[in-house]
Amino acid sequence: MRSKAILLASAGVVAMASTNPTLAQELVVKLGHVAPMSGGQAHYGRDNANGAILAMEDLNAKGITLGGKKVKFQLLMEDDAADPKQGTAVAQKLVDAKVNGVIGHLNSGTTIPASSIYHAAGIPQISPSATNPKYTQQGFKTAFRVVANDSQLGSTLGRYAIDTLKAKQVAVIDDRTAYGQGVAAEFIKGAKAKSGGLQVVQQYTNDKATDFSAILTAIKSKKPEVVFFGGMDNVGGPMLRQMKQLGINAKFMGGDGICTAELSKLAGDGLSDNQVICAEAGGVTGAKEKDMQAFVERYKKRFNMEVQLYAPYVYDAVMTMAAAMQKAGSAEPAKYLPELAKIKHEGVTGNIEFDDKGDIRNGTLTLFTYKGGKKEKIAVVR
Repeated sequence: MRSKAILLASAGVVAMASTNPTLAQELVVKLGHVAPMSGGQAHYGRDNANGAILAMEDLNAKGITLGGKKVKFQLLMEDDAADPKQGTAVAQKLVDAKVNGVIGHLNSGTTIPASSIYHAAGIPQISPSATNPKYTQQGFKTAFRVVANDSQLGSTLGRYAIDTLKAKQVAVIDDRTAYGQGVAAEFIKGAKAKSGGLQVVQQYTNDKATDFSAILTAIKSKKPEVVFFGGMDNVGGPMLRQMKQLGINAKFMGGDGICTAELSKLAGDGLSDNQVICAEAGGVTGAKEKDMQAFVERYKKRFNMEVQLYAPYVYDAVMTMAAAMQKAGSAEPAKYLPELAKIKHEGVTGNIEFDDKGDIRNGTLTLFTYKGGKKEKIAVVR
């Protein structure tokens, strides 16, 4: 219902622009936003959507002009439910709506298939959260991301498991999604590069599973020091609870998919202090920490909720796309795309600049643990 209402509102403004002399001077720029707004990952979707809403409100408050016309930015939000088929369907819907650009999708599994549709239409796409390397390895000049990819994230966690946790036996579980498989594979690669004698046992689940008794029982017999999970918090939280029930006291590691404020609620008493080590793509140090804190406070005041994970990156993705339009003096995709490819934008999350594939240059990662049910930063690394 939400996306339909927004689309109808957008259509209403466009229709009025043709008859109202004041609105006729406005240039309507439509940006699509796609994330799972329903299902087990809806809290991520809401967080991403809020980041986009905040950015759009800021842009409209600035009174930006392009080609001598004042710009009215409009957000067309779609729900892909973290499902690849639905992801391609809403991607085509946004193309048919003639959006000027797309922010999204959230998941690698929906971002990758949707990216070919945007590419065919020549519409720039910035994902704030899709980390599978394949996304920017397809040769699509329209595809960008503002976070480090799984190669960096997974390998960093793998090295940490060996260098810091001194693990010799690890268990790896992934949810068989593009994200889960990708980050798990990179974790194994990074860990084995540091320890040739590492023993690895692998198990698999899916992104909607709730019962892990069989795979956890199999893992327990191997006595791992570390359990790495490639997946999201809606699965990782219950998995932690069941690990405790089975007496598995291993460290629990994962990527940004589990590194959320929601994890402590989902895991309940299964989350022990310092048990979880996770990495979030992105991270700020020095003076940028004040900017990030200001964003977090403004976000909470505006939406009456805490930032879950990606909202700051969504905000920066919108602002980066708008900055490219301003440099080009146009919201036409073909005209501002070259400016986007060479953009240098100072965002809330740091400096945003893309390499020739569309990956962010010098992407950072932040390592976290949990104490007293709250995320606590360990370090920011590159």
